[in-house]
Amino acid sequence: MRAIRRLVLNPMPASSRRQRGIVVPIVVIGMLAILAVAGLALDSSHALANKTRMQNTVDAAALAAAKVLDQTADTTEATVAAFGLFGINASAGGNQELDAAYSSGEITVSVQYSTTVNPFTPGSPDGPFVRVAATGFDTDTTLSRVLGIDEIATPASAVAGPSGPLGVGDGAELCDVAPIAVCPPEGGYVDNQLEVLKPGPGNHSAIGPGNYKMLRLGCNGGSCLRKNLAGDYGGCATLGETVETEPGISSGPTSQGFNTRFGIYQGGGMNSDDYPPDRVLTDQSPQNLKACEDDTVDPVVDHVYLQNGNGKNYCKSPDPTDQVTMADEIPYSYDSSYASDSEGEAGQFAPGSAKNRRLLIFPIVNCTGDESGQSTLTVEGFACFFMLQALETGQSDGGGKIIGEYVDRCEANGTSGSNPGGGPAGPLLYKIQLYKDSASVDS
Repeated sequence: MRAIRRLVLNPMPASSRRQRGIVVPIVVIGMLAILAVAGLALDSSHALANKTRMQNTVDAAALAAAKVLDQTADTTEATVAAFGLFGINASAGGNQELDAAYSSGEITVSVQYSTTVNPFTPGSPDGPFVRVAATGFDTDTTLSRVLGIDEIATPASAVAGPSGPLGVGDGAELCDVAPIAVCPPEGGYVDNQLEVLKPGPGNHSAIGPGNYKMLRLGCNGGSCLRKNLAGDYGGCATLGETVETEPGISSGPTSQGFNTRFGIYQGGGMNSDDYPPDRVLTDQSPQNLKACEDDTVDPVVDHVYLQNGNGKNYCKSPDPTDQVTMADEIPYSYDSSYASDSEGEAGQFAPGSAKNRRLLIFPIVNCTGDESGQSTLTVEGFACFFMLQALETGQSDGGGKIIGEYVDRCEANGTSGSNPGGGPAGPLLYKIQLYKDSASVDS
């Protein structure tokens, strides 16, 4: 018992007492490491959130600038649009830090233009590609300061411009198409050419008996046709695949749906909330611009004529010189007036109106003339037309006939062709889109 007592009461050896003091610095070092890791995680997450806000803001600014440049060919206006939208998005909810930095002048925004997207070479006087870059937005750190990191830089840049041809190449798509098939003339259309897109009663189209070029897109029947002509169809048509025709004249549903684009609501459930009118309602009066299918001329084709105005009246005369074929022969057309009339801020137009409601994309099909009744047609391309006038509802001369002006360069929605970096050239359906900025890994 005495031996045991001596062991219990014997004090700690000197070597153990010396080791006890090592624990304190080890704990301090460990706590600093944990603090540093936690700080990097928290501050990096904060910086990433700010980086995302900055990237979204320059993306929107670049798209706005590219769109204005595409519409106006004016880099000064495009630059104003870029700065304007950058400021609007910087002040949006949740962007308090970004807004404070921009308002205080810490952020520097630059807008550059290039003729090519890759490489992007600043200095082009007219684009069409736009880069918006923003620097100077630094995220202040908290716990990372133990490592000497006081702030994390969060710059961003974005490049935007026109895509290459849409709807080109096997399997390519064009979306938001109108339910009307187009049968182009031999050699194709030329810019500003006038065309009867939907023939009138008793004049079966080049597709064949019972067909008036109308299509079934996603549904069938008069109600479907009415809604799709008003703009309800949001699906896509695919090059090389087929579409179904909607036989019959369907004058009522056709005019009810189509005329919403001109602010005319004639029943059928059509209203301005679901189907807004175009910004610009000025048109070529149906009483002046009409169409006829003249079987006294070989080959049989659709013709447009002016009842008044310049006096041309092809339907009443076999003289081909009386034929009206180009939009520059009529008072109001896309190039002469509409393209410029529809530009500007939304507040300049009637509340609830929408831009380019009178600009429609149509599938091009192979029209053989021997399809009888409901038929299946192959999509061979796409074409863009400006709608010149509202439809007359009766069965009289001109009633039910849709007349359009071919537009050879038209913004659309769909898949790009095999070379999207080339920009618009020649007859083209395209869209304004973002591109990878070669100067930024994050764009």
